[in-house]
Amino acid sequence: MNIVVLDGYTLNPGDLSWDGIRDFGNVTVHDRTGHSADQIIKTIGDAEIILTNKTPLTGEILKQVPSVKYIGVLATGYNVVDTAAAKELGIVVANVPAYSTDSVAQLTFALLLEICHHAGAHSEAVYKGDWSRNADFCFWNFPLIELSGKTIGIIGFGRIGQAVAKIAQAFGLKVLANDNNRYPALENENCKYVSLDTLLMESDIISLHCPLTESNREMLNAMSIAKMKDGVLIINTSRGPLVNEADLCSALNSGKVGAAAVDVVSVEPIRPDNPLLKAKNCIMTPHIAWAPKEARLRLMNIAVENLRAFLAGEPVNIVS
Repeated sequence: MNIVVLDGYTLNPGDLSWDGIRDFGNVTVHDRTGHSADQIIKTIGDAEIILTNKTPLTGEILKQVPSVKYIGVLATGYNVVDTAAAKELGIVVANVPAYSTDSVAQLTFALLLEICHHAGAHSEAVYKGDWSRNADFCFWNFPLIELSGKTIGIIGFGRIGQAVAKIAQAFGLKVLANDNNRYPALENENCKYVSLDTLLMESDIISLHCPLTESNREMLNAMSIAKMKDGVLIINTSRGPLVNEADLCSALNSGKVGAAAVDVVSVEPIRPDNPLLKAKNCIMTPHIAWAPKEARLRLMNIAVENLRAFLAGEPVNIVS
């Protein structure tokens, strides 16, 4: 059996092993595959199993690789695959859910705490000699923020949103949650479900943890930001297109939004003309919330088990 990994470098830049996949057949790992249809088709060749992270697999491509029987998406999001076309062609598509919950929640607070204390910038100032030259025993170059007693609004209250809520309550934050599905058992005196408008109006911090759909694309825009408190903090570790970046830039530069931190943007890698690159008080990281080694190892292990289940005739985590 021929197995092709189309873009293995991001998942495994060398600190993991493909041996679990190799147990199932002849494996060819490509660090990267260009996004042109001809290149993708050539790379797939006569493979029966293909694994992809971000290499797009359109219906037109899938029609030209008749040997393919299974696509393993090395991620939770699977919009890179035309799943409707795959289903028509009898190709099983499986994704990897719930591997990065703790890592994403962790980065959410890393970003929030950086906004609150600017630890990196203050460390840099110390190394520049600013502390040595200071007349007082301490100094700070930014307003410092204490979280306890404030309210965080979490849009999207699935596994990651719930993990963020757990950490938030440990910091003394009150949680307002918004999600289409409600689980009353998760509510307590410091955590409750509210409407989206209530969340926007009452939150000191807003953190996005929902999947991207056509109905919520650019849900954070000039109109929704206008409903928020002056000086609100916004965190996005979910999907870049949930935010109208030009509107967020304007709100940051006007001071309506006190600060923002994003791990995702609308087009990745980020384009040089992305408005957020010119915004005040905006921290950006290059889509790393999912990437700690521990999370990537879980991803790899689930991908192996997905393939094992498919070959045993009992596929799991099917999205096609």
